[in-house]
Amino acid sequence: MKLDIVAFGAHPDDVELGCAGTILKEISLGKKVGIVDLTRGELGTRGTAETRDEEAKAAAKILGVEVRENLGLRDGFFANDEKQQLEVIKMIRKYKPEIVLCNAIDDRHIDHGKGSKLVSDACFLSGLMKIETSLDGEKQEAWRPKIVYHYIQWKNLKPDFVVDITGFEKQKVAAVSAYKTQFYDPDSKEPATPITSKNFFESLNYRAQDLGRLVGVDFAEGFTVERCLAVNSLGDLI
Repeated sequence: MKLDIVAFGAHPDDVELGCAGTILKEISLGKKVGIVDLTRGELGTRGTAETRDEEAKAAAKILGVEVRENLGLRDGFFANDEKQQLEVIKMIRKYKPEIVLCNAIDDRHIDHGKGSKLVSDACFLSGLMKIETSLDGEKQEAWRPKIVYHYIQWKNLKPDFVVDITGFEKQKVAAVSAYKTQFYDPDSKEPATPITSKNFFESLNYRAQDLGRLVGVDFAEGFTVERCLAVNSLGDLI
């Protein structure tokens, strides 16, 4: 299956929190989008790997993505090494995306920065013909995405560009809310964490509104880039 965009996340819910609005918008424009989670989030304070699996499926249905896969790497302990790079390369060569979205380059959770670098490095290596991979017994062809964008997560990193997600903000919140064990629930008896507060959940909208304010729209999501962005003409800018 050839996809236009593949969004990678170190944990289930990273993609929803960081770029769900952008995914929803791109799908509305006819793009084919998939999600690949690196881990099952098994070290999360609340819930279990099994509940995360079900929540990820529910969120994927809300987003309308073509496919969602989980590589089953070790939450908290995966590394940017050859073995795990090859697992990511297999996904890139399987879906042949033009664009890859991945974790923030620097963030509170150590897996986010690690996942960001792992996916970015794999995107480059995936284009090298002498690196051989196979999937389901078939040799894969080399493929390198045109560009890698990093979504913004806990830290308020300065975006290199933002995407207007006005009109998709409610559906984004619905996709995040599919992770019922992870976020604000006043009736939960499980331990509190930084992401279970009411403030954090409300930040989904007020952070998007603040980014939108900067470019004259209602809601936006921010991204950082690894190389200079190019435009066809000044008329392409908002």
